[in-house]
Amino acid sequence: MQAGSEDDEWREDCAPRRVLELFATKWTSMILHTLHARHAGAARSGVLLRSLPDISKKMLTQSLREMEGSGLVSRHVGETTPPAVEYRLTPLGQRFVGAVEMLYAWGRDNADALDALGARPSSRRRPGSSPPL
Repeated sequence: MQAGSEDDEWREDCAPRRVLELFATKWTSMILHTLHARHAGAARSGVLLRSLPDISKKMLTQSLREMEGSGLVSRHVGETTPPAVEYRLTPLGQRFVGAVEMLYAWGRDNADALDALGARPSSRRRPGSSPPL
């Protein structure tokens, strides 16, 4: 190994940091999961809003725009009045949702370990509560 190569593995644009950047907000993974697991890869924004408890319309819109910009979802506007807007997982989004589903499955399988962590001060989770994934 050349000098400095270990540091290169953690440079700002390395793959692990780019993956974590995608999931910097909880809503990215939750939207991917919801589109995949509950809506067969496509849903209108109103349906998504009802499917994601605690998300505001503003946060959903912002998250969907960011996800569209990164290529995870595509936006389709129907020719109706008012226009029906549907979001669909792109092929890239389909690739990422596999990792999300593995992480969510790990969380379900290891809920006891997650409960042992306790709630972070910034968490909305109440002590002793374990919301479903």
